[in-house]
Amino acid sequence: GFLPLGTPGVGKTTLGKELASRAGMTYVNVGDMAKEGELYEGFDEEYDCPILDEDRVIDELEDKMSEGGVIVDYHGCDFFPERWFHIVFVLRTENSFLYDRLESRGYKGKKLQDNIQCEIFQTLYEEAVLSYREEIVHQLPSNTPEDLERNLDQIMQWIEQWMKDNN
Repeated sequence: GFLPLGTPGVGKTTLGKELASRAGMTYVNVGDMAKEGELYEGFDEEYDCPILDEDRVIDELEDKMSEGGVIVDYHGCDFFPERWFHIVFVLRTENSFLYDRLESRGYKGKKLQDNIQCEIFQTLYEEAVLSYREEIVHQLPSNTPEDLERNLDQIMQWIEQWMKDNN
């Protein structure tokens, strides 16, 4: 499996869907999957969002992941089994771009500030490096449509190389 990571608004979904269609892979959005299956264990009042039931998410995904060729879209990674992913890419967006994207999604107050902080402090990159072998974790800039194209080309190369090496 392949894991695009990053704070909300960095372009994981756009990249993940496009990558899945180019590479003939399955795209899974964990947020949507949780919504459909109500895979929650409560509600976070402070962030005004439901709390993901991580164990149920893993159960739900296990069969799919063992088949391979899956792109998983979620902003966190520390609860996924390490064996699931062969390449992890962390998308990074400059704060001014990110601020505008999140604001246009209706993020405000603490939720907006915390996501910007998360990006500033590279929180998700650090989480990824702690959760996976460092050599499979790559950072990619995700500010412009040109970045998206470059990232798609780069990741397709990684995937093709990975398939060569592992078949």
